Amino acid sequence: MPLATDAFVSDALPAESVDVVVIGGGAAGLNGALMLARSRRTVVVIDSGTPRNAPAEAMHGFLVLDGMAPGDILERGREQVRRYGGLVVRGEVASAAPATPAGTGDPRFTVTLADNRRVTARRLLVATGLRDELPEVPGLARHWGHGVVHCPYCHGWEVRDRPIGVLATGPASVHHALLFRQLTEDLTYFTRGLPLEEDTRARFAARRIRVVDAPVREVVTGDDGGIAGVRTADGTFVAREILAVATRTWARTEGLDGLGLPLEDLPGGTGRRFASGTAGATDVPGVWVAGNATDLTAQVGAAAAAGALAGAHINALLATADTDAALAAARPAA
Repeated sequence: MPLATDAFVSDALPAESVDVVVIGGGAAGLNGALMLARSRRTVVVIDSGTPRNAPAEAMHGFLVLDGMAPGDILERGREQVRRYGGLVVRGEVASAAPATPAGTGDPRFTVTLADNRRVTARRLLVATGLRDELPEVPGLARHWGHGVVHCPYCHGWEVRDRPIGVLATGPASVHHALLFRQLTEDLTYFTRGLPLEEDTRARFAARRIRVVDAPVREVVTGDDGGIAGVRTADGTFVAREILAVATRTWARTEGLDGLGLPLEDLPGGTGRRFASGTAGATDVPGVWVAGNATDLTAQVGAAAAAGALAGAHINALLATADTDAALAAARPAA
């Protein structure tokens, strides 16, 4: 369910510099902020209020929280971050850039919001998530998050035993079809003009997966507002209630060009992510990434865990920097 704008209580940006600014208020960003706030770090979360899973009615596959509405999870997360002194600020990041010269031992960053509010921080955690790119099939996008699904683990149980169609978007769609076949006896694979090897056709036939090679012209909406089926270019109507699509996924990079974070293209033109190493560390000193912005397949639980790990890593390195500074201050002047 989408977040209601009047339900989001936004904290004010602090005038003084903080230890960490977290860009992104999803599971990864909030869990990273939680770890930092519990370590008595001053932390600000910048949340645009536009989570990837906003169209979904419930989140699944996360122990204890399975079946909870995404908006409710995020609201509870904000409350928990605030409980330990963290701030959660509604806003769009217009720019983020280093505030100190490259090579500075204890770097600083300036984050500017679209309304020109600014905050400085010693470290940044980028947890902006990603955006999904659907194939350009008329009538498809209106059903995204409901009749059009992408993840068998997130939505599979809820669509079990229903007539499902897989719209091919690339080689990964073959594996996609096998996963959804586990959930229904009635599965149709629409090649959409993409090649399908004879061995794969034989494997599909063995699993009783119907293959339709005619190009898809449109997704047809039924009288109830849900998906009625798919119409192909030759006019054939194939009744389906659910469509599974492997989307192209792109890390959300808006406002972050000034950081110079390295990006990696995924194989087959399936998307792009922020490159990262241990605990989400990047090649830019002082900047970490976590969640779907760097792991495009991470579900909510994995994204939250990555945020927690990054937060702990940031805190550990800040502790070292604080000790180095204290030692330097304690030494007598030469």
